[in-house]
Amino acid sequence: MQPHSDPLTLLDLADIPAGTVALRDDRRGTRWQTDIAPFQLGRYPVTAALHHAVTESAAGPAGALPLTHISWFEAVELCNRISAGAGLSPAYTRAPGSGEVTWDRASDGYRLPTEAEWQYACRAGTTGYRYGDIDAVAWYDGNSGGRAHDVGAKAPNPWGLYDMLGNVWEWCWDLYDEEAYGSYRIFRGGGWAESERGCGATVRRRSHPTFAIEDLGLRLARTPR
Repeated sequence: MQPHSDPLTLLDLADIPAGTVALRDDRRGTRWQTDIAPFQLGRYPVTAALHHAVTESAAGPAGALPLTHISWFEAVELCNRISAGAGLSPAYTRAPGSGEVTWDRASDGYRLPTEAEWQYACRAGTTGYRYGDIDAVAWYDGNSGGRAHDVGAKAPNPWGLYDMLGNVWEWCWDLYDEEAYGSYRIFRGGGWAESERGCGATVRRRSHPTFAIEDLGLRLARTPR
């Protein structure tokens, strides 16, 4: 993929068909299945250039580097801002007092994928730990040179989604384990600083929704109406 001159073209979404995904929580030793309704998912992680275009910042990076150093709270706010710019209804509301975020599932706006949607889309009908050879599909600690890379430089999965593994971790909507970890949210996919083993379709990580770091970003989802 060549760098996009217009960062808004990176809003390109793929249509993800309905299906079923098997998930597991190795910490608890549990497994379960979830039905997936049709939805849309960004072909690329959100880029820093797209973020600057949407937020009308004074300057932004060239090329198509993924957006990083974004917390979960900032990610849901960005989803709403992109929705507003596109004339779509916002997916999220944040209570002024408690800060609790509510998802309006009837919204047609941009949102974070659920972790079930994320894993289902990552696998794209494949059944292995990864949808291809790691050096062909992902930037990780073995080939990244210690930095993020422009999105879309590695091979996509069978559904045309790039960088689902490696480059940057991606926030999901879900709470990790409210009883044990409170408000911690899930992120998926592995990043440029992650080991080979940490870049797989079933790897689950979590952190506080204020957490932000250099290899953690997001990918947009949407439920068309």
